Formats: sequence, C-alpha cells, structure tokens
Amino acid sequence: MSWALRPRRCGIRALPRSAASGATGARVAARPGSGRALVSVASSCCVGSRTLLEWGKGHGRPIVSADPGSCQRDTPSCVSLPFPLHSRRLNGAPASPMQTWKIKRNHGAQRPASRGGHPRVATALLLILTLAGATYDFPALWNGSASFVEGKTGWSLPSLPEDPYRLGLDLQGGTHLVYEADMAEIPAGDQDTALEGVRDVIERRVNAFGVAEPVVQTITAGGIHRLIVELAGVLDVNAAIEQIGETPVLEFKEPATDVGRELTAEEKAALAALNAQERAAAEALLSRARAGAAFDALVAEASVEPGADETKGVLGGAVADSARYGEIVKAIQRSGVRAGGIVPKVIETPEGLSVVKYLGQKQDREMQLSHILFCFEGKTGCVKDVPALDASVRMTALRKDLTAENFAEKATELSDDPSAAQNGGDLGWVKPGDTVLAFELAARQVEKGKISEAVETDFGYHLIYKRDERAIATYQVQRVLLKLSKDADVVPDASPWKNTGLSGKHLERANVAFDPTSGAPHISLQFNSEGAELFGTLTQAHVGEPIAIFLDGEAISVPTVQQAIYGGQAVISGTFTLPEAKLLAQRLNAGALPVPVKLLSQETVGPSLGAASLAASVNAALIGFALVAAFMILVYRLPGLLAGVALVLYAVLNLAAYKLFGVTVTLSGIAGFVLSLGIAVDANVLIFERMRDEWRAGRDLSSSISEGYRRAWAPIRDGHLTTLISALVLYFFSSSFVKGFALTLGIGVALSLFTALTVTHAYLGAARSARFLTAPWLYSLKRPTTDPK
Repeated sequence: MSWALRPRRCGIRALPRSAASGATGARVAARPGSGRALVSVASSCCVGSRTLLEWGKGHGRPIVSADPGSCQRDTPSCVSLPFPLHSRRLNGAPASPMQTWKIKRNHGAQRPASRGGHPRVATALLLILTLAGATYDFPALWNGSASFVEGKTGWSLPSLPEDPYRLGLDLQGGTHLVYEADMAEIPAGDQDTALEGVRDVIERRVNAFGVAEPVVQTITAGGIHRLIVELAGVLDVNAAIEQIGETPVLEFKEPATDVGRELTAEEKAALAALNAQERAAAEALLSRARAGAAFDALVAEASVEPGADETKGVLGGAVADSARYGEIVKAIQRSGVRAGGIVPKVIETPEGLSVVKYLGQKQDREMQLSHILFCFEGKTGCVKDVPALDASVRMTALRKDLTAENFAEKATELSDDPSAAQNGGDLGWVKPGDTVLAFELAARQVEKGKISEAVETDFGYHLIYKRDERAIATYQVQRVLLKLSKDADVVPDASPWKNTGLSGKHLERANVAFDPTSGAPHISLQFNSEGAELFGTLTQAHVGEPIAIFLDGEAISVPTVQQAIYGGQAVISGTFTLPEAKLLAQRLNAGALPVPVKLLSQETVGPSLGAASLAASVNAALIGFALVAAFMILVYRLPGLLAGVALVLYAVLNLAAYKLFGVTVTLSGIAGFVLSLGIAVDANVLIFERMRDEWRAGRDLSSSISEGYRRAWAPIRDGHLTTLISALVLYFFSSSFVKGFALTLGIGVALSLFTALTVTHAYLGAARSARFLTAPWLYSLKRPTTDPK
C-alpha cells in the first residue's frame, strides 16, 4: 500500500524516517502518460508541509527532506513534481522510469505556533508612519482637529507649522525668461566664471522685485551660454525684463562732504519759481481732463509714475487714512464726485501733484504686519556702515531660525527699525498705500500666519510676518502723477557717497587669496594703468576713511583705506569666510567683465490659469490612484488591497520628501510622480504573479509569498535601477521643465522599492498570520487542474 500527498491539502509532503514504521525511503515513479513524477511512501502517516529536494553527496541521488507536522492516517494523497521524468541525465546518470529518493532526517524542525508577531508589529509601525506622514504633509488637518478638540474639551494640543509646498510657475503663475549671454569679449578660460557672475547679478536684481524664491539657472551647451529666469507672481513683467537685461555697473565712491545743508535764499527763490511752473502745468492738464480728453492718453503723455504705461495710472486701492493716498480720498469725499468723474482740483501728495479720475469703490484687504529690517549703506535713513553683502548674509541666517513664535523677540533684538525695540517690529494694521510699493506687494503675497523671504526696499532688507488680514472698502482711482520739485532737487545729492570716476572698466581682475601670516581669505584687485593712477590718487586723499564699492547702485563692500596704494594692486581684507570672499570676488568680476545678455523667449502664466492647472493635476492624480487601486483589488483581491494601502504610504512619503527637501512642484513633476506610481504598482504586479507561479508549483501560502518576493527581487531591482539612471541623466543634462519630471520620478522610484519590497511584504505577513485571511481565494490563487488518473 502506498500514500501519495495531494497538493491542496499538504503541499509537497514526505515521510521522515522516524515516523515511517520501518520504511527507509520513498519511491518516485512517472505517472503514465503525464511525464510527471509521483512520490509514494510505504507508511501509514502523512507528516510535514515543507519538502526540500537535495542531491545526496557522492551518489548523486535526490533526497527528500520534510518538516514533521500533523499526521493524518490512511489518507491517500499525491503530488506532481514540477519537472518531467523523460530521458534526462541527473548528475551524470541517466534517469530511469523508477528512481529512489531517500528521506533526509530533520530533527526539531517544528512549525512555530505563531508566525505573525513580527509582521504585525511592522504593520502597526508602518500604519503609524502613514498617519504621521499625512499629518506632516497636510498640517492644516491636524491644526483644525486640534482647534476642534480644544473648543469641545478645553485640552490644548500643539499646532504644526503650515509650510506650503513650493509650486512652479505653471501651477502658481509667473514668468519664464530665457536669456543668452554674449561672451565674445570674454577670454575662453574666464567664460564660466563670468557666467556665474551674471547669474549672481540677475539674481540680486530679481530679488528687488520681492519675488519669493526666484529661480536663476545657467546652461552651457555647444559654446552657447544661456540663463533661465523664473519669476513667480511678478506684476510688472516688462520692468523686470528691462532691469534684468541691463549690463552690470561697478563703481568706486568716496565719502560726500556737502550733504544735507540748508537752501540759500537764491536756491529757495529758484525752487518756488519752479514749483509755480509745475502747478500751472498741472492745472492745464486738469482742464483738459475735465473737458473730456481721454484720461488714458493723458496718463501716457504726462505721468511720471513708475510703471504707468502698464497700469494706465490705476491705483490698487486707497483709504482716507492712508499715508500715500489719503489726500486723494479726502479730496474725492469733499468734492462729492461720482464714479467716472474727474476730481475738480489738483491734489498735492508726498509723491507730487495728482490729477485724479474717480473710478468707484471695491473691497480690498488691510493686513496686520510685523517686520524685521536690516539696513545697509546707501539705503534711506541707514546710519550704519554695513555692506549689503553682510546684511544679506545676516538676513539669510536669521530666516532659517525664524518662526511666528520668536518673531517679536528677534525683531526687538536685531531689527534696525528704531521702533522695534518698543513694539517688537509690530506695524499694526497696514492699509493699501501705507508702505512703499515693494513692501506692500511682497506682503500681499505672504499667506496669513507665514513669514516672507527677504524683501529689498529703499530702506534695506525686510522679513515680513503677516499676522492677520481683513476686508476693507477702498477707493479705486486713476491718476496722472506730475513732478513737484523739493529741496533735494536743488541741494547736492543726499547720498553719503559721491562718484570718483573709478569704475569697472578700470578693474582687470579680482581674485581670492590668502594672507600668508594668518591664512585668512582676502580679495586681491588688479587695476589697469589708468585705474592704478586713479586708485592711487583716491587712496592718498582718503587714508583712514572708507571707499565704497557699488554694483548696480548697491554697496557690496566698504573697506577702509589704511595707506595710499599705488601700482595698481590692492587687497580688501577683513573677517571674511571663504564663501563670502568668493562671492565678493565674483561680484567684482561681474562689474569688471560685463557680459551683455539678450532676451530669447518669454512665457507668462496667469495666476488663475496656474490655479486651474494645479486643481486639474490633483484631480487627475487622485482619479488615477483610485483606478489603479480598483484594478489591483479586482485582479489580486487581498494582496491588491494591501498594495493599495502601501501606495497610500508611498504617496505620503513622496509629498513629505517634496516638502522636506524643498522640491519645486510643477506640472512635469506631477507627471513624474504619476509615472513613478505606475512603476510602484508594476513591482507589486510582478511579485503577485511570482506568488501565483509558486502556488501552482505546489507550495503552500507562506512559502509562495516568501519565494514570490525572492524571485521578483532581481527583475524589480534591475528595472528600477535603469529607470533611476534615466532620471539622473534627464536631471543633470536637461532644461528646468524636464528637471522637475526627472526629480520626482527619481524620488518615486527610490521610494517604490521600499513600499513594494518592504511594506507590502509586511502587510502580507500580517495577513497570513490571521487564520481567517489564509483562504486561497482571498489571494486569487488556484491550483492547476490535475489528471484524475
């Protein structure tokens, strides 16, 4: 009598010698007509559920080893081994229709009572990680829940900072500019350095517009040098293009000696006569406006307001107690003019004379703001001899540690605003027109409860904290702004510096060198022959006094002259770090070797279109995720469901990586994320198909899962590696639009290895440890149909 073990009951099973009742082996024979093998043992006990086929040492015979397990007596069962028994050589010996396999002893190989402890712990930890990651990705949900709990129970839960994701121009709106640098006059060995200098100059010019995190990139290919500038939320695009395209100007200035004096009697009389002429011109223009002349044409003809060509003289909003526009609102209220009418008098404002057309009222916003100011040389009201570079470095370092909680403390301690020591930088409720335009535009872009990046105005660098905002009724007006001369137009320039005639054309080179005694870095300057003579005369006249170096009208260094310097070589020393010294040398060279740039292309995306693109992209990603999850569940059932749960963690980790590493999210980046999502799903499909193969071969559920993962690892690794290499190539050798796609694809591919091979494995391990989740139909597993003979 012989027993054959059925796959659906025991997997491949064999009889250990200890339980064989004297049987010493098992026999293998071919099933007639099937070419498959049958295992039969002379015993009355079926044991174990794991069978290991090995080659015996010396005799080259296959050995069957089995783990002892539960025994079911007198139950015939059989198994077809996964190889044919036709004419094949086994270890050099021909296979015969009947082979003998001996049973290998395996003492103590007992099945553990529970196989789900560690997978269950891992699953719990992974689910906690998913919730923590989702909270980090979307802190507003946590903060809203914390507020709800506090309102209901009085328990105060900590709040999380709501740092927004960095959105590209195609999602938040802005302008994409491409410039080409003309290197015709630059030696080949200096072109890369000169291009970096141009990039730095453009970056500083862009910062003057109050743009949050502008992007300036350089690309060199085939001897062509290009710069890509991305400006998010810039209102006056034409002004930005014009300013970016200007050639850098490097100037050396000496202290001014005739600043802030009183006007003489003659100068006062001349100023009064000039003001009378200007008022008469304004009255004449007012008469033309009231007579029906096109107001837009009057603005284009006579207005001296910056940007009037683009704005047509329309002001964003004005209120009665506004410092800039208050007189205009009061004149409108006193005159009783209706919407569309001309105010019947010329209005004098701090900016000049205004001829005003009243357009009506609308709702605007006033903001509750605080700020920190770092002033530097050349800025209005600054009494410190601080170079712009030092102020910039201090501002950057402060921004990294600044939060809403410590803003007032830092403002009191560090701000150059004289009132900050008393009010912690609090500006109160700021209405439209209360501040200079650059400050107001930057404040409008900041979200409530957030802190801006550094913003440059006429007073220096600012960090702006928007504490709150609310609606307010404002007056909409259109005006023609005419000049009204003041004392500063008659007396010498109020700047503490004056030109010397020494400029960038006289500077041949600026290099970083090191002091031979202290080893500290300094900047070495080399002037041409004409510059050497000018610099020698200048330093001789100002021993012990500062000489300022200006780039694009901004003081970048104010070194003090220690002695007269002749010969055309000079050194700027100080407490420089090496990066600071390199930056100053780069900026000096940018002015000494000016590189003209020309605009090649311009692409502008409106804010509303960017918001629509973002909403459409998010919806597409959610729909795609839902469809993929539904497909996986339909095809693979429980493993598909668990893969969907793992994909949730995958998405959460991707979003966390974007926020943690400051990834700029663009439309192409979202496409890379969706593609990486498909790659992650593909890895799971490959694993599940390998599991099916192992199940069909006769393995039980546990070993099918383990072997499926083992067999799928190599193709998954190779596929992910080739995709990652492609992403790296695209990132380092492509334009900015493709970089976003490559970066998100690379991050997604790296994370998909973790979720496919670790997370789903842990989830499946926890599932198979639960008895009610071990039915084969839950895993979409079916045994192959066998011949009943």
